[in-house]
Amino acid sequence: MFSRRHFCLAAISAVAAPAIARAGSSAGFAEDFDLLWRTLDAGYCFFDEKATDWAKVRSFYRPRAAAADSQEAFSEIARLTLNELYDAHTHLGAPSDGTPRWPPFDVSVARHPQGAVVVEVREGSAAEAAGLSRGQVINAVDGVEIAEAALGQRPACLSRADEAANLYALNAAVAGRRGQARAFGLSTGAMLDLPLQDRSNEPDISFRMLADGFGYIRIASFANDSAISAFDAALEALRSAPGLILDVRRNGGGDTAVARPIMGRFIHARAPYARMRRREGAGLSPAWTEFVEPRGPFTYDRPVVVLTDLWSASMAEGFPMGMRGLGRARIVGRPMMGLGAAVLTFDLPFSGLSLQYSAEPVYDIADQPRWRLSPDVIVQPGADILSAGSVELAQLVAG
Repeated sequence: MFSRRHFCLAAISAVAAPAIARAGSSAGFAEDFDLLWRTLDAGYCFFDEKATDWAKVRSFYRPRAAAADSQEAFSEIARLTLNELYDAHTHLGAPSDGTPRWPPFDVSVARHPQGAVVVEVREGSAAEAAGLSRGQVINAVDGVEIAEAALGQRPACLSRADEAANLYALNAAVAGRRGQARAFGLSTGAMLDLPLQDRSNEPDISFRMLADGFGYIRIASFANDSAISAFDAALEALRSAPGLILDVRRNGGGDTAVARPIMGRFIHARAPYARMRRREGAGLSPAWTEFVEPRGPFTYDRPVVVLTDLWSASMAEGFPMGMRGLGRARIVGRPMMGLGAAVLTFDLPFSGLSLQYSAEPVYDIADQPRWRLSPDVIVQPGADILSAGSVELAQLVAG
């Protein structure tokens, strides 16, 4: 739930700035590091949820930042610094090829005595195409034993043991590196090659009438303003449907300025859909309420189901939460990614790096944290979520 517009402006500014860094001294990298550390020290909202020793992070990484002799070297130090928070919403804004992907990428794993057991596989991914399935055990990634690969992703500055940090590192290990193919070794002795996969050019909005007569609208992203008018067109085409399925699976998020107008098509009067806080001193501020305004030439007031999966992230978590808070939808599917805050972005002036961090935790209208949001109907891994959504919708329509 953040402004993708802000993020893009920050990324654009990062394109021109690295030339400045190459012309200066390493003192500039140290100043950039200090700005990074101070900004998160004052603004990061999940320190209470983490085992990160943030003071130790500074003493551990600042000397390395000051000794960096290139833009690439400092970028890696900045990446590692942010990795200490093991938060997929807190990272460099324009990561380069060869750097670790943020987990979960296309496979979700848990610890297993022989390596990492597969819990879920992203639909349509290279992992699925390679034949990876739930219950298989990965014991090596690109020829490196999984324990060693995970150790390389584990934060170095923890004040205590934290299983969440271990799982983050394990999932980062199987996610591989940007711009690179992967190879998994399985406990059975088999090898799986996962080629680099071109992301499909799926439109932000697509729709159809299902065989059971229900309307179906796929929302692949909330990143672009054009999704609002495209959604309006889809809703117009499906306005006679007795019930509607909204699918935000595999949706990486986007902008609340796109999601809220879509929610506005389902209400008759202004209504609250979320609560938010921000850092205030060592704790969090009092909560404020976010509202949705009704919009459009008509209100769709028939039953609605929202489909989710593990790869429903950020605003694609806020949207189903908001629709449920408005009393306008039931959530059917898998628990989501658990990215629980709106992010803020900033640029480091010397290196030109752009960063984002979790800044404003989001809650539903009952003040329950978004990062603990669970569907109303939980579908088991590997089961047909669309079919489960249709069953739930049929029950709602029947009354």
